[in-house]
Amino acid sequence: MSEFNDNYPQYELMAHHSEEEGKIKRRKLWNVFWIMLGITLVELMVGFYNTHFSEIALKVIFIGFTIVKAGYIVLSFMHLGDEVKAFKYAVLVPFIVFIIYLVFIADLGEGTYAKKYRMVMDKNITDKPQHSEHAEAAHE
Repeated sequence: MSEFNDNYPQYELMAHHSEEEGKIKRRKLWNVFWIMLGITLVELMVGFYNTHFSEIALKVIFIGFTIVKAGYIVLSFMHLGDEVKAFKYAVLVPFIVFIIYLVFIADLGEGTYAKKYRMVMDKNITDKPQHSEHAEAAHE
């Protein structure tokens, strides 16, 4: 008797997989593993030997690798790879554009402004009088 006491058969019986189909599915999983391992090793090598790249180039390289790995995971494990090409692009392109936009506003927009006007901003922050309830309570 099953531990859940239900009438559902086991997953293996419901899937109706033959041994040949199982071998194909396992081979696909191992291929995904080796491809992801290869991309990760390339990322590590770029990270360890980054003397040839500028800071922005490194960011672009790592974000690109991350997008490639995320896209490959979506294509293989979320079965998007089995869909028609137009649907793949309709799903993946908006996310890639959004990620590029986030990188742009975080690094190139706000990051550059903070680097350029850091001294002015710090002076403005330090010269402002601090008004807080704690300070007023201490004076009373």
